[in-house]
Amino acid sequence: MGSEFDEAYDVVVVGGGNAGFSAAISAAQAGARVCLVEKAPLSDAGGNTFYTAAAFRCCFDGLKDLLPYLYRSDGTRGLSQELADMIDMEPYTKEDFHADIKRVTKGRADPALANVLVDNSREAVQWLMDNGAHFTLSFNRQAYVVNGRYKFWGGMVLTMAGQGKELFEFHLKTAERYGVKVYFHTAAVDFITSHGSTEVVGVKVLGSQDSMPRNIGASGGVVLACGGFQASPALRAQYLGPGWDLAHVRGSKYNVGDGHRLARKVGARFEGNYSGCHSVAWDSNSPRACGNREMTNQYTKSGYPLGIMVNINGRRFVDEGLDLRNFTYAVFGKEILKQPQGVAFQVWDSDGSKLLRKEEYGDEVTTNLRADSLDQLADILVTKGLQNKKQFLQTVAEFNEACKRFQKENKQTHFDPSIKDGMSTQGTARSLDIGKTNWALPIEKGPFQAVEVTCGITFTFGGLAVTPAAEVLSDETFRKIDGLWCAGELLGGLFWDNYPGGSGLTMGTVMGRIAGREAARRAVFQ
Repeated sequence: MGSEFDEAYDVVVVGGGNAGFSAAISAAQAGARVCLVEKAPLSDAGGNTFYTAAAFRCCFDGLKDLLPYLYRSDGTRGLSQELADMIDMEPYTKEDFHADIKRVTKGRADPALANVLVDNSREAVQWLMDNGAHFTLSFNRQAYVVNGRYKFWGGMVLTMAGQGKELFEFHLKTAERYGVKVYFHTAAVDFITSHGSTEVVGVKVLGSQDSMPRNIGASGGVVLACGGFQASPALRAQYLGPGWDLAHVRGSKYNVGDGHRLARKVGARFEGNYSGCHSVAWDSNSPRACGNREMTNQYTKSGYPLGIMVNINGRRFVDEGLDLRNFTYAVFGKEILKQPQGVAFQVWDSDGSKLLRKEEYGDEVTTNLRADSLDQLADILVTKGLQNKKQFLQTVAEFNEACKRFQKENKQTHFDPSIKDGMSTQGTARSLDIGKTNWALPIEKGPFQAVEVTCGITFTFGGLAVTPAAEVLSDETFRKIDGLWCAGELLGGLFWDNYPGGSGLTMGTVMGRIAGREAARRAVFQ
């Protein structure tokens, strides 16, 4: 490449999360010389990936399909036959995956992108496995013990024992093995374009020790994988609406719209659900501006299907049993933010509490509020901001009565947290204005437990318009911008209002691999 570059590579990747490293490693495996630049220092790197549970949703043909590649949580390969014989796990087909995407996005997902995700999901996970990623079955998140058997639910069964921290370390080691040059604490500040066109031929970067930007050439092109804008209060308020500047940030503080800013300079088309995002029930005692690198995903509070959620006025505001958790958790943060002061209380009795995951609800993780009676619990909640004790007690009493009336009318219906069990509050003799569709049991057995939650934003859904080959499209011509690809949370058009849990990381790997390979292929012909 020309002398205008301080360094020259075949492919440059901007962003060091799962999507960025998937692109960089794939390009290197295709024979390209690859550089990855990451804005954060190594001590704070990994993007949102670092803060995830490292759960991947993919199609698979039952347990037998995955069993040869699984590890135990201690790093030992393989499951014992005794354990395998105790597992109930249905296949998750392409039809299942498509149906879940269509249902939770209300049919708005770009069908071409949905096809790319679904068709390549199993291969993407296998690629990670073949490169040395140690996947385990998500016993703690995606299975319940029912009648002595592990019943997996929701179609998402794979994770990494060390969660996002382990996934990031895996990517770092794999990139090093394939010779990817990685610059941390180095921001991409502008594209370098071919004279008189929008063709991207490199990136201007500014490192922490640089006095002025350096020019890095990319003969094949540049892959943008630097996330959305969830860490920018200003952009959240601008695109998501009033109040979103108050949400807590679950992950990286560096995802402030850099990719959008860079892409706008070359006329990229913006696409997707700019007023939507992934947001969850999040511990109110968490940091506001970014995630905690020790606690990471443990601030998630996803036990609401086992109890109820009430606002500070003591009223329920969602159907906690609307669907399996991994199809509702990404939208309930938004519903919490709508409540007075943007907070709520999750409440359980002793039966519900027994099923809560310790990594989210252990006393070393969160502030558990406990009492032997509901009246005593209400008094404690008043000290935490509950403004109407009488209404809270009335809400619980009405909920309990509706549960009992339904059970009396439907004696054949039984509680089963591993399926949508139909255990509801909506009977013929009595129902609630806001019902609970599944897992509705009376909250009446002490001791009682509550946790205060707020909205934790994970990533934004609006991003760049791309082809199924991850090529960024021009807003002016609707054709691809030569030399520019996109992957990860910066991609727009796939997720709308909601998403099937675990599909974000999978899509990052799928599109990252495609972008890396395509950029490497283009370098050969330049």
